[in-house]
Amino acid sequence: MKRLMSSIFLVAMCMPVVAWSQTPAANPAKIAWINLEQAIFSCEEGKKEFGEVQKYVEKKNSELDSLRKETDTLKNQLSVQGSKLTDEARADLEEQIESKDTTLQRFQQDTQKDIDARRVKATNYVGRRMLPVIEKMAKERGLNAVLYINPSRDAWVDPSLIITEDIIKAYNLAYPPGAAKAPAAAPTPAPATPQAAPPKKP
Repeated sequence: MKRLMSSIFLVAMCMPVVAWSQTPAANPAKIAWINLEQAIFSCEEGKKEFGEVQKYVEKKNSELDSLRKETDTLKNQLSVQGSKLTDEARADLEEQIESKDTTLQRFQQDTQKDIDARRVKATNYVGRRMLPVIEKMAKERGLNAVLYINPSRDAWVDPSLIITEDIIKAYNLAYPPGAAKAPAAAPTPAPATPQAAPPKKP
């Protein structure tokens, strides 16, 4: 059976392309390109986020190997002892093997879905935080648009127009490694209910 994979899901690619005001026809638009996948996976925070996903993948692959060994042991037992077993014992062993196979298959499918979801979450988290970095650099350089490199569309892009490495450096400065994530806002406490003053003694 296949091992679990940490496959790439660039949902962040659906994010809008950074663009600015229209340029008069007399002046050509200033456009730059970015390889968003490379930027997300190569920035320090991206490496950290996807490193955690990879640790999870390795852990689950270890569990998968254990399940597979248990199944293989039962299959080997049936192969070696099958002819010597009673019909009832053989049927019981075959039932155990079928149950293990089902458990193994479900484990692999469910865990792969979980890995994919973690991958998408990490991609979108870094991608959303990267958009303001791209926007800031575009404004500083007077760019009219920043486009995502698309191999199916772009046959060739002048390397001098690709700002991927610059975005990675800017992102690392904006979100340095080891910096704590912003804590979730604490809920506003409900106003205290006023209590009636105790009655005065006569």
